[in-house]
Amino acid sequence: MIVLYPWLKALHIISMVAWMAALFYLPRLYSYHVSSGGRESNSHDIFSVMERRLLQIIATPAMLLTWIFGLLLLWVPGIIDWQAFWPWLKLAAILAMTWFQFWLAARRRDLLNGDCRLSAKMFRRMNEVPTVLLIVIVIMVIVRPF
Repeated sequence: MIVLYPWLKALHIISMVAWMAALFYLPRLYSYHVSSGGRESNSHDIFSVMERRLLQIIATPAMLLTWIFGLLLLWVPGIIDWQAFWPWLKLAAILAMTWFQFWLAARRRDLLNGDCRLSAKMFRRMNEVPTVLLIVIVIMVIVRPF
């Protein structure tokens, strides 16, 4: 496995960057959708297509690949000290990021059905969630403070 380590790490980072790009953009897209008038607007169908494609073609495959390559990295001996606190905090942040994507998918269904109760401002605030989680994950992997 150590021979594959650089490739697994590269593919993990590439898929993580794609996943993060989607998670940064999707709440902003929802904000624009709500601001445009939601289901009653002329742009509802356009936003719906953009949101579906971003979620299904980019975010979900990137999330799955990030998980797959990350789990494969766990098989490389000596990479992670499970006695330390940092891998557990990283794992918690990754689980939160995964939950956030599922939460965004549920909000997409709300927007499609005209049942969305969140404001454009709230979606802009939710746009900060993946940023905070990314900061935690990167610090845990690079600095390993605990």
